[in-house]
Amino acid sequence: MYSSNASDGYPQKPGSSAPPMPPVDGIPVQPMNQSYANYGAPDNPLPTAGLHARPINNVPWSFRLFSCFDDVPTCCLSFWCPCITFGRIAEIADHGSVSCPVHGAIYTLISLFTGCACCFSCLYRTKIRQQYQLQEDPCADCLVHFCCESCALTQEYRELERRGFDMSVGWHENMQRQDRGIPMAPVPPGGMMR
Repeated sequence: MYSSNASDGYPQKPGSSAPPMPPVDGIPVQPMNQSYANYGAPDNPLPTAGLHARPINNVPWSFRLFSCFDDVPTCCLSFWCPCITFGRIAEIADHGSVSCPVHGAIYTLISLFTGCACCFSCLYRTKIRQQYQLQEDPCADCLVHFCCESCALTQEYRELERRGFDMSVGWHENMQRQDRGIPMAPVPPGGMMR
């Protein structure tokens, strides 16, 4: 549809006297003599080729939400002491910027005063999903935590363990182990379902 002028390397419309459009690389760049208001007109179409789309969150979780009973100790910890499970998950998700006890204390205080600690913990499910490009499955993160808090915490805990983290030692110790050459568990591309 567009011919390329060898002198400038930009695609041009055949027979068009309009200045050439710059290559599209995902960063909006406005030509000096042209405003974006002119794009979309019949003689100046919107630039579409070469846009870099954000990656789609399509990696499946390593474990299903209701497979929490496959790991009874973690399931019991998440049911009886969710503040510990959440604190460990949040410390890893925050890359150690806030410690496990602080996260656990915040979770406990929110739970005691509002009864809705799931509103806080669902934010970390979203953070983990974004870090590892995981699917929002089986429904929205807030609904998963509101309806199945213990199962959601167990799934997130097991996912991070599957990705090589020793959840009992925290972020900094995991990084020190990695620096010393202790390998983290390999994760197959696309995750793994049980």
